[in-house]
Amino acid sequence: MFDKLMAAQHKAEEIKKRLDTVSVFAEVENGAIKVTATANKAITDIAIDPDFYAQADREEIQELLQTAINKVLEQAENVSAAEMQSATKDMLGGLGGMFGA
Repeated sequence: MFDKLMAAQHKAEEIKKRLDTVSVFAEVENGAIKVTATANKAITDIAIDPDFYAQADREEIQELLQTAINKVLEQAENVSAAEMQSATKDMLGGLGGMFGA
């Protein structure tokens, strides 16, 4: 039983490492602001089109940046949840033998 729990913990650590290598993207205003993050929800890049930046006001940029960040974090959450769900299904399948199922 202990071995299976250790294997499950190891699998979770592998997933976390893999999610660090998966990038998700979001953009607003037809690409005027683009945000990139890992599937572990770490923002890795923010790009603002120079022409858009020159003509937009501060409040507009802040609002759109917030929208883009929320979008990319939602995508990261979806990828992370899908990976964890898949791993959980695999782990539960392996743990089923422990309980005679």
